[in-house]
Amino acid sequence: MGIQITEFTVQRSVATMPVEGNTQPIGLLHGGAYVVLGESLGSMSANLYAGANRVAVGVDINATHTGSATSGIVTGVCTPIHLGRTLTVHEIIVTDERGRRCSTIRITNLIKDAPQPG
Repeated sequence: MGIQITEFTVQRSVATMPVEGNTQPIGLLHGGAYVVLGESLGSMSANLYAGANRVAVGVDINATHTGSATSGIVTGVCTPIHLGRTLTVHEIIVTDERGRRCSTIRITNLIKDAPQPG
């Protein structure tokens, strides 16, 4: 997918992804590629928030595509909507190189104790 993380904190995570290699047959960035970028950022951010000995697992994701990138790179910016004891909700806004919003993704993660070995 070519995703590159450029910023990574609990309050804001940012990554880029190239359009080339991630398109559907008619040359638009594949809708699933937007979701992969969003889920990667949201899940990684939730796991950073969860801390040691806990893990975050996705329980819901949705995406609304409002634009179509055809070249260059897209940038996803992930910010928390809710950071709770057992649930996190993140919004990821994906824009093209002109700053035009192409997709809005929301992911909910469940935080639970990490499985113990053995």
